[in-house]
Amino acid sequence: MTDLDHTRNLSDFGTAQPYNMRNKTARKTLWIWRAIIFILPVLVITGAIAGVIAMGALKPKPEEKDEAIKAIPVLTALAAQDNVTLMVNVQGEVQPRTEINIIPQVNGLITYMSPKFIEGGAFQKGELLVRIEPAEYELRVTQARANVAQAQTAITREASEAEIARQDWIELGRSGEPTPLTLRQPQMAEAKARLESAKASLAETELQLARTSLYAPFTGRVTLRSVDQGQFVTSGTSLGEIYATNVMDVRLPMTNEELRRAGLGLGFEANSKIAGIPVTLSATVAGQYSEWQGRIVRTDSRFDRDTRVLFAYAEVRDPFGRGASNGMPLAPGIFVNAAVNGQKLDNVIVIPRSALRGEDKVYVANDDTLTIKTVKVLSSDRDKAILSDGISIGDAVITSPIRGVAEGMQIERVTSKQLSSETAIAAGEK
Repeated sequence: MTDLDHTRNLSDFGTAQPYNMRNKTARKTLWIWRAIIFILPVLVITGAIAGVIAMGALKPKPEEKDEAIKAIPVLTALAAQDNVTLMVNVQGEVQPRTEINIIPQVNGLITYMSPKFIEGGAFQKGELLVRIEPAEYELRVTQARANVAQAQTAITREASEAEIARQDWIELGRSGEPTPLTLRQPQMAEAKARLESAKASLAETELQLARTSLYAPFTGRVTLRSVDQGQFVTSGTSLGEIYATNVMDVRLPMTNEELRRAGLGLGFEANSKIAGIPVTLSATVAGQYSEWQGRIVRTDSRFDRDTRVLFAYAEVRDPFGRGASNGMPLAPGIFVNAAVNGQKLDNVIVIPRSALRGEDKVYVANDDTLTIKTVKVLSSDRDKAILSDGISIGDAVITSPIRGVAEGMQIERVTSKQLSSETAIAAGEK
């Protein structure tokens, strides 16, 4: 190595040392800026949070006020003790107890028809409704009577011949008793049998003759007439439909609960010892409101399979006469409302129906607080509820509606006028 080369190497070494120092300084500056960029947002956020906390701590506290709980105004009624009769309200259709078809038992031409035998016609028991031409049956009766006379003559003749045979037996001096054949006893028996047969034939023809006249079997009215005078009819032909007006039945469907309130059971039947249950039937007919008084006299022997109800039968006697309502008869086909006087309950608790909440809850007002009580309901309608337990006589039950009910809530007992005024004021403020 020459001196020149040695000198160049020393020169290079001297110039490399400052470059490395500058590189380290640059890197150090870069890291400082990176630290500042990262830490500065954290410091800003921390400072903001500290400022908010300091402002919240220095903020003056609002003045606290004790707001008085406002009592809810309610209407009340006192629970009373009373003796009541449970009522059952059902509906049913009026039906005649007796309704039949007029059917002849003989053939023939209709020669007479009563003017009352027409739709809507009224008739009395025993009145002639229809007559079938009787001439043919009268001839049969005459012939049957002649046969009876001939049979009676034959018996008389046989009796005479038997007596002659007995006298001949004696005159001939024969010993012993004559045989039955000698005394014509078989012939006499045959003659008597012929007489009985003739009499039976006469009775049959007289019966056929009687059947040519059809009389009303009861007092009633005509529902339908299906033939006219001059028409030929055969045995079994329906001439019309009639019904009796002495008794009308109303078939009333009742549920288990309604049967309990009415005091009825399966297979109930009124008799001399058990009177029927009174029932008031009502309907509006031709614009006129009418009521009829009747009695439930029996029930079905089983529940209906489809509806699961038991039918009770109310009867009204003489519905076109004394049982009519101011001249309005209880006619078949009328759909009536039935108010049944059921069981009589003594010393039960009675409250307004509006005081009963749900099925068995009552709100009771105790001075200025509300108490919820569970009660046992015997019956209820749109006016009142009948209870047997759960509250006491004289308890103030709440009858007005309340929202958000809670045990022990504050209430104020008011009158209906006060409640109306407060409601109006509240509405005005809104």
